[in-house]
Amino acid sequence: MRQLKKAYLEITNVCNLNCIFCPGTRRKTGFLSPEHFRLYGEKLRPSTEYLYLHLMGEPLLHPQLAELLTLAGALRFRVVVTTNGTLLEERSDLLCSSPAVEKVSISVHSFEGNGERGELERYLNTCIRFTRQASATGKRCALRLWNLDGVSASGVNGRNGEILSALERTFPGPWKEGRRGTTLAPGIFLEKGERFDWPDLTAPEENRPSFCYGLRDQVGVLWDGTVVPCCLDHEGDIPLGNLQEQTLEEILESPRARAIYNGFSQGQAVEELCRRCGFSRRFRPQHRT
Repeated sequence: MRQLKKAYLEITNVCNLNCIFCPGTRRKTGFLSPEHFRLYGEKLRPSTEYLYLHLMGEPLLHPQLAELLTLAGALRFRVVVTTNGTLLEERSDLLCSSPAVEKVSISVHSFEGNGERGELERYLNTCIRFTRQASATGKRCALRLWNLDGVSASGVNGRNGEILSALERTFPGPWKEGRRGTTLAPGIFLEKGERFDWPDLTAPEENRPSFCYGLRDQVGVLWDGTVVPCCLDHEGDIPLGNLQEQTLEEILESPRARAIYNGFSQGQAVEELCRRCGFSRRFRPQHRT
């Protein structure tokens, strides 16, 4: 059984925002049922202990989130939740009390990316208050600013200065820089990243050697059970199989999945979507077995 560092599981592709940096999805909308969550989880767990509730959609919108987290705990998953932060007031007690939740990542760049609805100060105060509550219970929290200017895409980041000033006032430091972000306080981190071009079949192809960790370190599962190579296949353009009908091992050993894996091992993107992915520019091509 191939071991993965993590699996991305989309529990819903419904979102309450419409951020400029997010491509959204034209797929049928829906919410993953607890029954299918258990089914998918049982098939994912032998390959990984880390379950990221993230792909498309806002996971805190799920009406049965408490039941899903209980199931994740029963399967001994270490859960990472990615949220835009708008529902933290309603969901804070649930997230902080769930033994399954190890980390909550809050995309604070979504405030400006969504047209600045509401007041920035109030939004930030809600996010900061949650990080303090969660870190006090042993959770890790990341405040994400993934809106820096990139090589091919300019970020929507005009208010980053205000956000950073607010964090400096709240967490006076000293801050500690690390490989994966900046430690603001015990259990609370700031993670920065450049805006990137999402993979899109209408985008121009990248004429260069390519590498990706999809199917090597991670796999994505859409709410309907469709398995995709990574968390950026937001439309399910590379369906490798379905966990409702197959095991994960069967899917990973399918000819299409093997071709993707072997191609990237040789620095080649065999799928058209992968050749049109801006995120892969971050990875240096490397030959692997």
